[in-house]
Amino acid sequence: MAQKNKLQFIILGLLNQQPLTGYDLTKAFDTEIGEFWQAQHSQIYPQLKRLEEQGYVTHEVTVSGAKLEKKLYHVTPAGGDLLRQWITVGTPDLTATKDEFILKLYFIQTNRDPRLPGMLQEQLQLHTDKLAHLQRRLATVFPDEALIKDHFGHYLILQHALGREHYYVDWLQRTLAALP
Repeated sequence: MAQKNKLQFIILGLLNQQPLTGYDLTKAFDTEIGEFWQAQHSQIYPQLKRLEEQGYVTHEVTVSGAKLEKKLYHVTPAGGDLLRQWITVGTPDLTATKDEFILKLYFIQTNRDPRLPGMLQEQLQLHTDKLAHLQRRLATVFPDEALIKDHFGHYLILQHALGREHYYVDWLQRTLAALP
């Protein structure tokens, strides 16, 4: 599959779950999707327009409140087919993460660098907070194991994120403890 624009597939996947407005799509990047993929509304709205021009989504105008008109987007059968094709094709490329902290560590020359303890402590706090957030999300989204089977992919993503943060916190703690 020649297309590399992942945002189009995220939008199709979200719309395949349920019709959404552009605002709803933008908010999805503040919650679950934002845990592993980022996009701004300045990217989402033009992508919606392209998807509609290509026949992968359509919209209906709905009225909210007294006069507020909203576009409610739906995935078309062609969009559903494109999404299924994308999910089916393998994912052989490992993508490097863009972690600025790790990049900065690369340039630290010695374990006695006076900046190192503060850098590590800051990241430990951030990742400890992230871990607590993910644990709350898991409890909120899956309070009952019966819900897992209907949203198994979402559950797997949360489990993956929890594992990543557990490892990161453990690694930071061990690294701090090993400093001279």
